[in-house]
Amino acid sequence: MVEGQTHTPAEFLNRFLRSRRSVRRFLPIELDPGVLARIIETASHAPSAHNRQPWRFAVLTHPESKTILAESMAAGFRQDLTADGLSEAEIETLVNRSRKRVAQAPVVVVLCMDMSEMDTYPDEKRRQAERVMAIQSTALAGLQLQLAAQAEGLGTVWVCAPLFAPQAVRAALGLPEAWEPQGMLFIGFPDGEPKPKQMKPPAEVVRYM
Repeated sequence: MVEGQTHTPAEFLNRFLRSRRSVRRFLPIELDPGVLARIIETASHAPSAHNRQPWRFAVLTHPESKTILAESMAAGFRQDLTADGLSEAEIETLVNRSRKRVAQAPVVVVLCMDMSEMDTYPDEKRRQAERVMAIQSTALAGLQLQLAAQAEGLGTVWVCAPLFAPQAVRAALGLPEAWEPQGMLFIGFPDGEPKPKQMKPPAEVVRYM
């Protein structure tokens, strides 16, 4: 804050929210367990459909757990890339990069969704709507986790890879069958300053009526 310049709480909060960036490189520093627990608790206060709180968090801090997850996902990733017709060299580069990102993140949170407490309906239309509501609720918890981490001076990035290998992720971590992997969040102290991102102006995405 510039000396002599003041901001209202709303202005300060909006500046903070707009400052979030995806961080893909982290310093090799362990996170304080208390800070990590506080972030997860804050994420658990996100809004959700019917207040059913369908989010589930698998928190990986040990190198062994991250390695097991990375190797399990790499196998499926390799199969997909092979089916896409990529060369062996290209496949190795992409698979190794993916494996390295998981292994080197100080903390990996696998964000899952559990439908077991959501409403059930006899018709497909409402079943699908209920599922979408659960996905939206889980995503809100993921964003709240990212913002809580930023408030602690940490960086995060959301990775969607588990959507392409949900069974492999569940098996690798021994997760309950009801836990449906939706994404991964890498958390740690940023190694460098993320580049500013280009955002669409409100005029392109808003319609007032």
